[in-house]
Formats: sequence, C-alpha cells, structure tokens
Amino acid sequence: QVQLAVFGGGSVQPGGSLRLSCNASVYNYMQYCIAWFRQSSGQVREGVASIYFGDGTTYITNPVAGRFTISQDNAKKTLYLNMDNLKPEDSAMYYCALGSYLPYECGPAIQTPGVDFGVWGQGIQVTVSS
Repeated sequence: QVQLAVFGGGSVQPGGSLRLSCNASVYNYMQYCIAWFRQSSGQVREGVASIYFGDGTTYITNPVAGRFTISQDNAKKTLYLNMDNLKPEDSAMYYCALGSYLPYECGPAIQTPGVDFGVWGQGIQVTVSS
C-alpha cells in the first residue's frame, strides 16, 4: 500500500519560514512524480511544486517562485517543501500527492486542471498572519 506521511506546518508571521516534509512509502518511489498542492477555504485547489524522484526534476509554480523550493532526500524517501518569506496569501491547507507521471509530465501535471494524482497524504495547515 502506498502511503504519504506529512510533517511540518504551523503558524508564522509574514516573512517567516516553514518546511513541510512528505515521506513516500511507495516501493518504486524513484519512478513517481510527487507534488505539493494547497487549498484555502472557499478556493479551488492549486498546485505548488512538484518533483520527479528519479532524476530530481523540479517545478515551482509562479505564485511561490523565488520563495519556495522543493528538494528530495532519496535515503529517507522524503521530499521537502521549503517555504521562505511567507505571505498571508500562502495560508492554506497543504497536501502531498503522488502521480504516475514521467519527468517531462511532472511539472505540467500540477498546473493542468483536472489532472489526476492517485494518492494523497494528510492535509497540513499553514497559517501566516500578524
């Protein structure tokens, strides 16, 4: 069974930083696209960042580019979302998700409405406020 265990989150003031972790129990984790999504109350879910574990290909969406980075630790089978210079509009429930996509599909997948990610982890709250 595939499981995504999520850690991190919390509350920070604007300009602060947080790191989210997603541990993937999938056997062939190197062959999957794993992504972060977020959803605020009353808003549609949006993609944040993605990584293809096999070659480290990453994609960051425009709203968080320059502030968020995504990275991997192969030994721990874990991906990280490093969030710097957080803004109130970054407040949302964040989700880790896994999809069966190739490296060249991994970035476009998170910016394509309706694209399927088959496995979802537990949502984790990020709150940025004064």
